[in-house]
Amino acid sequence: MNIKLTRTFLISLTLLLWIAPAAAQKKKKEKVKFERSPKQELVYENKAYLPTIQNVQFYPVGNENETPIYEIGSGEPLLLRFDDLRSDVRNYYLSIEHCDRDWTPSRTSVLDYVEGFNEDRIDDYRLSQNTYQHYTAYSVTFPTEYIKPKLAGNYILKVYEDADKDRLILTHRFYVLNNLVQVESSIQASANVSNRLRNQKLNVQLKTGLTIQNPQRDLSVLVRQNHREDTQMLLEQPSFVGNNDIRYTNSATLDFKANNEFRFVDLRSFRVASERVLEMWQDSITHIILRTDENNHNETYAATYDENGRFYTRNRDFNDEDIDGDYAAVTFSLQANEDIKGDIYLVGGFNNFQRNPENKLSYDTEHKVWSVTVKLKQGLYDYEYVLETPNGQVISDAFSGSHYDTGNDYQIFIYHRRMGTYWDELVGFSENSINNKK
Repeated sequence: MNIKLTRTFLISLTLLLWIAPAAAQKKKKEKVKFERSPKQELVYENKAYLPTIQNVQFYPVGNENETPIYEIGSGEPLLLRFDDLRSDVRNYYLSIEHCDRDWTPSRTSVLDYVEGFNEDRIDDYRLSQNTYQHYTAYSVTFPTEYIKPKLAGNYILKVYEDADKDRLILTHRFYVLNNLVQVESSIQASANVSNRLRNQKLNVQLKTGLTIQNPQRDLSVLVRQNHREDTQMLLEQPSFVGNNDIRYTNSATLDFKANNEFRFVDLRSFRVASERVLEMWQDSITHIILRTDENNHNETYAATYDENGRFYTRNRDFNDEDIDGDYAAVTFSLQANEDIKGDIYLVGGFNNFQRNPENKLSYDTEHKVWSVTVKLKQGLYDYEYVLETPNGQVISDAFSGSHYDTGNDYQIFIYHRRMGTYWDELVGFSENSINNKK
């Protein structure tokens, strides 16, 4: 009897030891389950499809916040960085697509513009530390081992979850350059007398060994101010065509509002407040209220240093800004009349100068100011306020004024559609700066 009891006990114990780890393992697996990113509709622009995707940056390695241009044959890569505030580890993949100059998909096949495969996994990630807001910081250097563009032009980079291209989390524009055209430019006051004190006019000259049968048809010049896609102009008609010399100097073209120097806030430390910070406190996240900005539309020009709209992730509280940098709910406010016709937006490089509900100001009747609260990572930020009128017109200088003396950067893109092809190639790029403030 005792032997039978012993056998029964041993069998029961064996079963228990076998079942318990399996049950614990199953329970552990159940704990790490999380909801996949939802399916999204692709748009061909810089976009984070989820509010949890923050601090997206894509730039040439060593040149933070510059235009993401990869030059064929240069070997100088680009770096993509972003944070996911869901603070877990997900399987993210990336691929690219070639586009024409207007960011519509080109008619080229993947075999025409990609060397290798057109999908790769992002496997460089780190979890945040010492932060109220937990997140996972992802990064990838491009081109990757498996994806390398071989055709010049505009590209959209797509990042998505679980190799499912419908589960997009972000898209970002970038450029591949085949440098065949030398670009020279100059900046002068507007030829329009009424705009001479507030506009900057560009003249562009191209020197090329390319055989271009019809420059009016085959060439186009796009000029952008301060990396802003909402402040750009496109030219297709040159004013002069000579032997390997093409000029765009028409007095009525490339005439930009100079605007004013950007406003600036230092958010590098959440321990010691900078001069622009009015209040700061912590609960589940850091909260920061900035001093109210004045309406400077009718003020005279004052030379101040800025970064022409850029932002930089920086941290004075800890050593590693990528994973030690915390997030804060930052409240911006503007002193302006309540009866303004239209919508006011807070814009800067940190949100690609895009106008959306998240950065739209509302009127605070108690404090009689316009305000908005956005989530920002520790760093340095340029910003400004723009007005969108009821008819859709965007007035960039509505609350800042416009002055010829303002320091600005201009990016010049040259596109060429060769005879017999059906896509646009980027064959020239240059940047010109007017830095009267320095």
